[in-house]
Amino acid sequence: MYYNQDSIFFIDGNWAKASETNIDVFNQTFHYGIGAFEGIRAYHTATGMSLFKATEHYKRLLNSVKTLHLKIDYTAAELVEITHQLLKKNNLRNAYVRPLVFMGPNMELTIKGKPRLLIAAWEWGALLGKGQLNLAISSYQRPDRKSLPNTAKLTGNYTNSILASYEVRKRGADEALMLDVDGNIAQAPGANFFLEKDGVLYTPEEGHILPGITRNTMFAYAKELGFEIREQAIPVTMLHDADSAFLTGTATEIVGVKSIEGIVMKKDWADSMGAVLAGVYQHRIKREESQGLTIV
Repeated sequence: MYYNQDSIFFIDGNWAKASETNIDVFNQTFHYGIGAFEGIRAYHTATGMSLFKATEHYKRLLNSVKTLHLKIDYTAAELVEITHQLLKKNNLRNAYVRPLVFMGPNMELTIKGKPRLLIAAWEWGALLGKGQLNLAISSYQRPDRKSLPNTAKLTGNYTNSILASYEVRKRGADEALMLDVDGNIAQAPGANFFLEKDGVLYTPEEGHILPGITRNTMFAYAKELGFEIREQAIPVTMLHDADSAFLTGTATEIVGVKSIEGIVMKKDWADSMGAVLAGVYQHRIKREESQGLTIV
Protein backbone atom coordinates (compact mmCIF):
# COMPACT_ATOMS: atom_id res chain seq x y z
CA MET A 1 0.00 0.00 0.00
CA TYR A 2 2.70 2.48 0.94
CA TYR A 3 5.62 1.48 -1.26
CA ASN A 4 7.08 -1.13 -3.56
CA GLN A 5 10.66 -2.25 -3.99
CA ASP A 6 11.29 0.51 -6.52
CA SER A 7 9.95 3.32 -4.34
CA ILE A 8 12.62 5.89 -3.60
CA PHE A 9 13.25 7.19 -0.08
CA PHE A 10 15.45 9.97 1.21
CA ILE A 11 17.45 8.55 4.11
CA ASP A 12 20.47 9.96 5.94
CA GLY A 13 21.27 12.40 3.16
CA ASN A 14 21.03 9.90 0.30
CA TRP A 15 18.47 8.56 -2.16
CA ALA A 16 17.76 4.84 -1.89
CA LYS A 17 15.22 2.35 -3.16
CA ALA A 18 13.06 0.66 -0.57
CA SER A 19 14.86 -2.61 -1.28
CA GLU A 20 18.18 -0.95 -0.42
CA THR A 21 17.09 0.65 2.86
CA ASN A 22 18.63 -0.83 5.99
CA ILE A 23 17.26 0.04 9.42
CA ASP A 24 18.68 -1.64 12.52
CA VAL A 25 16.12 -3.75 14.41
CA PHE A 26 17.59 -2.46 17.69
CA ASN A 27 16.92 1.17 16.88
CA GLN A 28 15.61 3.04 19.90
CA THR A 29 12.58 4.44 18.10
CA PHE A 30 11.38 0.93 17.27
CA HIS A 31 11.70 -0.22 20.88
CA TYR A 32 10.97 2.88 22.96
CA GLY A 33 9.26 5.43 20.73
CA ILE A 34 11.98 8.10 20.76
CA GLY A 35 11.40 9.87 17.48
CA ALA A 36 9.47 12.63 15.73
CA PHE A 37 7.50 12.78 12.51
CA GLU A 38 5.31 14.92 10.28
CA GLY A 39 2.66 14.43 7.64
CA ILE A 40 2.47 16.76 4.65
CA ARG A 41 -0.09 16.76 1.86
CA ALA A 42 0.94 17.22 -1.77
CA TYR A 43 -1.75 18.13 -4.29
CA HIS A 44 -1.74 17.94 -8.06
CA THR A 45 -2.81 21.22 -9.66
CA ALA A 46 -3.04 22.67 -13.14
CA THR A 47 0.44 24.14 -12.68
CA GLY A 48 2.03 21.06 -11.10
CA MET A 49 2.49 19.65 -7.62
CA SER A 50 1.97 21.83 -4.55
CA LEU A 51 2.76 21.18 -0.90
CA PHE A 52 0.38 22.45 1.77
CA LYS A 53 2.15 24.46 4.48
CA ALA A 54 5.36 22.46 4.05
CA THR A 55 7.56 25.08 5.73
CA GLU A 56 5.29 25.15 8.79
CA HIS A 57 5.33 21.35 8.99
CA TYR A 58 9.12 21.16 8.83
CA LYS A 59 9.52 23.91 11.41
CA ARG A 60 7.32 21.86 13.72
CA LEU A 61 9.41 18.77 13.00
CA LEU A 62 12.58 20.63 13.96
CA ASN A 63 10.89 21.85 17.17
CA SER A 64 9.69 18.33 17.99
CA VAL A 65 13.24 17.02 17.54
CA LYS A 66 14.49 19.80 19.83
CA THR A 67 11.98 18.66 22.45
CA LEU A 68 13.85 15.33 22.51
CA HIS A 69 17.15 17.23 23.05
CA LEU A 70 18.28 16.25 19.57
CA LYS A 71 19.13 18.07 16.34
CA ILE A 72 19.18 17.29 12.64
CA ASP A 73 21.41 19.21 10.27
CA TYR A 74 18.75 20.60 7.95
CA THR A 75 16.77 23.80 7.75
CA ALA A 76 13.06 23.83 6.99
CA ALA A 77 13.79 25.29 3.54
CA GLU A 78 16.24 22.48 2.75
CA LEU A 79 13.70 19.86 3.79
CA VAL A 80 11.05 21.43 1.57
CA GLU A 81 13.41 21.24 -1.41
CA ILE A 82 14.27 17.60 -0.64
CA THR A 83 10.54 16.84 -0.54
CA HIS A 84 10.06 18.40 -3.96
CA GLN A 85 12.80 16.13 -5.31
CA LEU A 86 11.28 13.09 -3.60
CA LEU A 87 7.92 13.64 -5.29
CA LYS A 88 9.54 14.05 -8.69
CA LYS A 89 11.66 10.91 -8.28
CA ASN A 90 8.58 8.86 -7.36
CA ASN A 91 6.36 10.50 -9.99
CA LEU A 92 3.66 11.18 -7.41
CA ARG A 93 0.72 13.52 -7.84
CA ASN A 94 -1.75 13.61 -4.94
CA ALA A 95 0.51 12.29 -2.20
CA TYR A 96 1.17 12.14 1.51
CA VAL A 97 4.73 12.85 2.66
CA ARG A 98 6.09 11.25 5.84
CA PRO A 99 9.30 12.69 7.30
CA LEU A 100 10.53 10.62 10.24
CA VAL A 101 13.41 11.35 12.59
CA PHE A 102 14.46 8.15 14.31
CA MET A 103 17.33 6.84 16.38
CA GLY A 104 20.05 4.26 15.87
CA PRO A 105 20.57 1.12 17.97
CA ASN A 106 20.37 1.82 21.71
CA MET A 107 18.70 -0.41 24.31
CA GLU A 108 19.36 2.00 27.17
CA LEU A 109 16.78 4.44 28.52
CA THR A 110 18.96 7.36 27.51
CA ILE A 111 18.94 9.84 24.64
CA LYS A 112 22.25 9.70 22.85
CA GLY A 113 23.65 9.30 19.38
CA LYS A 114 22.92 11.08 16.13
CA PRO A 115 19.32 10.90 14.90
CA ARG A 116 18.56 9.63 11.41
CA LEU A 117 16.16 11.15 8.89
CA LEU A 118 13.83 9.30 6.53
CA ILE A 119 11.40 10.98 4.12
CA ALA A 120 8.94 8.80 2.20
CA ALA A 121 5.80 9.53 0.20
CA TRP A 122 2.83 7.61 -1.16
CA GLU A 123 -0.63 8.10 -2.65
CA TRP A 124 -3.15 8.36 0.20
CA GLY A 125 -6.74 9.50 0.38
CA ALA A 126 -8.31 11.39 3.28
CA LEU A 127 -7.56 9.47 6.49
CA LEU A 128 -11.16 9.37 7.74
CA GLY A 129 -12.89 9.51 4.36
CA LYS A 130 -15.12 12.25 2.99
CA GLY A 131 -18.44 11.44 4.69
CA GLN A 132 -19.63 12.77 8.04
CA LEU A 133 -18.43 10.87 11.09
CA ASN A 134 -20.07 9.27 14.09
CA LEU A 135 -17.76 9.85 17.04
CA ALA A 136 -17.61 8.19 20.45
CA ILE A 137 -15.77 9.34 23.55
CA SER A 138 -12.84 7.12 24.41
CA SER A 139 -11.84 6.08 27.91
CA TYR A 140 -8.25 6.89 26.90
CA GLN A 141 -7.47 10.50 27.76
CA ARG A 142 -4.93 12.79 26.16
CA PRO A 143 -1.75 12.69 28.27
CA ASP A 144 -1.07 15.54 30.64
CA ARG A 145 1.65 17.91 29.41
CA LYS A 146 3.58 17.20 32.60
CA SER A 147 3.78 13.55 31.58
CA LEU A 148 4.68 13.97 27.90
CA PRO A 149 5.42 16.94 25.64
CA ASN A 150 2.04 16.60 23.97
CA THR A 151 2.44 19.70 21.80
CA ALA A 152 5.25 17.94 19.89
CA LYS A 153 4.56 15.37 17.19
CA LEU A 154 6.48 12.47 18.74
CA THR A 155 6.22 8.84 17.69
CA GLY A 156 5.67 7.49 21.20
CA ASN A 157 2.72 9.80 21.83
CA TYR A 158 0.63 8.01 19.21
CA THR A 159 0.23 4.77 21.16
CA ASN A 160 -2.40 6.71 23.09
CA SER A 161 -4.12 7.71 19.83
CA ILE A 162 -4.15 4.21 18.36
CA LEU A 163 -5.67 2.69 21.50
CA ALA A 164 -8.39 5.34 21.58
CA SER A 165 -9.35 4.73 17.94
CA TYR A 166 -9.29 0.96 18.35
CA GLU A 167 -11.51 1.10 21.42
CA VAL A 168 -14.35 3.14 19.89
CA ARG A 169 -14.26 1.40 16.51
CA LYS A 170 -14.92 -1.87 18.30
CA ARG A 171 -18.07 -0.14 19.58
CA GLY A 172 -19.13 0.76 16.03
CA ALA A 173 -18.01 4.41 15.92
CA ASP A 174 -16.01 5.90 13.06
CA GLU A 175 -13.49 7.67 15.27
CA ALA A 176 -12.72 8.61 18.86
CA LEU A 177 -13.09 11.88 20.70
CA MET A 178 -10.65 12.15 23.58
CA LEU A 179 -10.96 14.08 26.82
CA ASP A 180 -8.21 15.86 28.71
CA VAL A 181 -7.22 15.19 32.32
CA ASP A 182 -9.90 17.65 33.49
CA GLY A 183 -12.65 15.77 31.66
CA ASN A 184 -13.10 18.37 28.92
CA ILE A 185 -12.99 17.63 25.21
CA ALA A 186 -9.45 17.65 23.85
CA GLN A 187 -9.21 16.26 20.31
CA ALA A 188 -9.59 13.22 18.12
CA PRO A 189 -6.64 10.78 18.06
CA GLY A 190 -5.07 12.42 15.01
CA ALA A 191 -7.14 15.55 14.44
CA ASN A 192 -8.29 18.73 16.15
CA PHE A 193 -11.90 19.38 17.13
CA PHE A 194 -14.22 22.33 16.45
CA LEU A 195 -17.79 22.80 17.66
CA GLU A 196 -20.35 25.28 16.32
CA LYS A 197 -22.98 26.77 18.60
CA ASP A 198 -25.16 29.86 18.03
CA GLY A 199 -22.95 31.26 15.27
CA VAL A 200 -19.67 30.82 17.18
CA LEU A 201 -16.96 28.21 16.71
CA TYR A 202 -15.34 26.70 19.79
CA THR A 203 -12.12 24.71 19.94
CA PRO A 204 -10.12 23.42 22.92
CA GLU A 205 -7.37 25.72 24.08
CA GLU A 206 -3.74 24.68 23.83
CA GLY A 207 -2.20 22.66 26.64
CA HIS A 208 -3.73 19.23 26.21
CA ILE A 209 -3.86 19.18 22.42
CA LEU A 210 -1.48 19.09 19.50
CA PRO A 211 -2.04 22.56 17.99
CA GLY A 212 -2.38 21.42 14.41
CA ILE A 213 -1.31 23.33 11.33
CA THR A 214 -4.69 22.82 9.66
CA ARG A 215 -6.29 23.99 12.92
CA ASN A 216 -4.25 27.18 12.79
CA THR A 217 -5.27 27.62 9.16
CA MET A 218 -8.93 27.59 10.25
CA PHE A 219 -8.22 30.61 12.45
CA ALA A 220 -6.88 32.54 9.47
CA TYR A 221 -9.84 31.62 7.27
CA ALA A 222 -12.34 32.40 10.02
CA LYS A 223 -10.84 35.87 10.47
CA GLU A 224 -11.23 36.55 6.75
CA LEU A 225 -14.85 35.37 6.79
CA GLY A 226 -15.77 37.21 9.98
CA PHE A 227 -16.33 33.97 11.90
CA GLU A 228 -15.66 34.06 15.62
CA ILE A 229 -13.54 31.26 17.13
CA ARG A 230 -13.20 30.93 20.88
CA GLU A 231 -10.43 28.84 22.38
CA GLN A 232 -11.67 27.53 25.70
CA ALA A 233 -12.40 24.46 27.77
CA ILE A 234 -15.28 22.54 26.16
CA PRO A 235 -17.22 20.42 28.67
CA VAL A 236 -18.96 17.33 27.37
CA THR A 237 -22.31 18.92 28.21
CA MET A 238 -21.80 21.41 25.36
CA LEU A 239 -22.33 18.56 22.90
CA HIS A 240 -26.05 18.52 23.69
CA ASP A 241 -26.48 22.03 22.31
CA ALA A 242 -24.03 21.79 19.40
CA ASP A 243 -25.23 22.93 15.99
CA SER A 244 -22.37 21.18 14.20
CA ALA A 245 -18.82 19.95 14.68
CA PHE A 246 -15.84 19.00 12.55
CA LEU A 247 -12.30 17.63 12.69
CA THR A 248 -9.19 19.08 11.06
CA GLY A 249 -5.76 17.66 10.33
CA THR A 250 -3.29 17.17 7.51
CA ALA A 251 -4.20 13.51 6.96
CA THR A 252 -7.87 14.10 7.81
CA GLU A 253 -8.16 17.44 5.98
CA ILE A 254 -11.59 18.79 7.12
CA VAL A 255 -14.40 16.35 7.83
CA GLY A 256 -17.81 16.98 9.33
CA VAL A 257 -19.25 15.22 12.36
CA LYS A 258 -22.70 13.66 12.17
CA SER A 259 -23.05 12.58 15.80
CA ILE A 260 -21.10 12.25 19.05
CA GLU A 261 -22.13 9.53 21.51
CA GLY A 262 -25.43 9.31 19.66
CA ILE A 263 -26.09 13.06 19.90
CA VAL A 264 -26.88 14.15 16.35
CA MET A 265 -25.70 17.58 15.30
CA LYS A 266 -28.60 19.99 14.74
CA LYS A 267 -27.43 21.40 11.41
CA ASP A 268 -26.91 19.61 8.16
CA TRP A 269 -23.20 19.67 7.35
CA ALA A 270 -23.83 21.62 4.14
CA ASP A 271 -25.35 24.48 6.19
CA SER A 272 -22.60 24.65 8.81
CA MET A 273 -19.73 27.06 9.36
CA GLY A 274 -17.39 24.11 9.07
CA ALA A 275 -18.60 23.36 5.55
CA VAL A 276 -17.88 26.96 4.53
CA LEU A 277 -14.35 26.68 5.94
CA ALA A 278 -13.89 23.33 4.19
CA GLY A 279 -14.87 24.94 0.91
CA VAL A 280 -12.30 27.69 1.36
CA TYR A 281 -9.69 25.10 2.26
CA GLN A 282 -10.32 23.04 -0.86
CA HIS A 283 -10.02 26.18 -2.98
CA ARG A 284 -6.87 27.42 -1.28
CA ILE A 285 -4.84 24.23 -1.00
CA LYS A 286 -4.14 24.36 -4.69
CA ARG A 287 -3.43 28.06 -4.77
CA GLU A 288 -1.74 30.62 -2.53
CA GLU A 289 -1.60 28.43 0.59
CA SER A 290 0.76 26.00 -1.12
CA GLN A 291 4.42 25.94 -2.02
CA GLY A 292 4.35 24.97 -5.65
CA LEU A 293 6.45 22.70 -7.77
CA THR A 294 5.96 22.19 -11.46
CA ILE A 295 6.45 18.58 -12.50
CA VAL A 296 7.31 18.03 -16.15
